[in-house]
Amino acid sequence: MSDYEVNLINDSMQEFFVRFQGPDDTPFAGGLWKVRVELPDQYPYKSPSIGFTNKIYHPNIDEMSGAVCLDVINQTWSPMFDMINIFEVFLPQLLRYPNPTDPLNGEAAALLMREPKSYEQKVRDYVARYATKEAVDMADDDDSQDDDMSSMGSFSEDEAADMEL
Repeated sequence: MSDYEVNLINDSMQEFFVRFQGPDDTPFAGGLWKVRVELPDQYPYKSPSIGFTNKIYHPNIDEMSGAVCLDVINQTWSPMFDMINIFEVFLPQLLRYPNPTDPLNGEAAALLMREPKSYEQKVRDYVARYATKEAVDMADDDDSQDDDMSSMGSFSEDEAADMEL
């Protein structure tokens, strides 16, 4: 993870923040997100929990909690995967190819399906408002005062479906 800025939470190797940049050639390009990672005791045999701490507009990411709906993390995780896979493959692919048929953010999914150009513009607006270095630095200041992730994590498809009810 030497290509990423990683900050440990409470000096724990099991909880940390990673600064993640939006992939080029997407509406997320130029954005910077702070992603919280929690490694379970059974890692790498059990998948990590990941969540965006600053707002992101995406059908498969809950706007309020930052929770990510991604099968490879929630259901098909393998001990062969590592943190580099998450930040260099899985998250960039999620941002490049959103799945509006399995949403955590129904509004973003509907907009993507009905008006793709409007969806891309809203993503860019969120990047400009919430995913700048300044916004992430301000979030760092807030995190030093409140290190609670009780509402953040990853959801399985079943949990995400329950949330839609």
